Amino acid sequence: VQLQASGGGLVQPGGYLRLSCAASGSIFSVRRLGWYRQAPGKQRELVASIDSGSSTTYADSVKGRFTIARDNARNTVYLQMNSLKTEDTAVYYCNADVMAATTLTFANYWGQGTLVTVSS
Repeated sequence: VQLQASGGGLVQPGGYLRLSCAASGSIFSVRRLGWYRQAPGKQRELVASIDSGSSTTYADSVKGRFTIARDNARNTVYLQMNSLKTEDTAVYYCNADVMAATTLTFANYWGQGTLVTVSS
């Protein structure tokens, strides 16, 4: 199982980006999906998560600006980021609880990270 994140880049304050993360491999089921971020010199933090019933959780700092969504048919999670601020600059990582068809047990996986830079 692999997670492939994409969509990062350079954007001006007030702008928007959409991140995508697709899970691939021999997948039987995907449970919780999430996005984390790590800014320079800081610890990795949860940005948003969505469970199998599409219930969502957001960090207080992104509520009202970011939206997480999932496409179960494509095993993909999205993060729509609007009204971006300079403090949103970080490497964004996707995370997923996946049941591989070969093991039929859930394991936690991380994507490779995609850099989001918010700067004028």
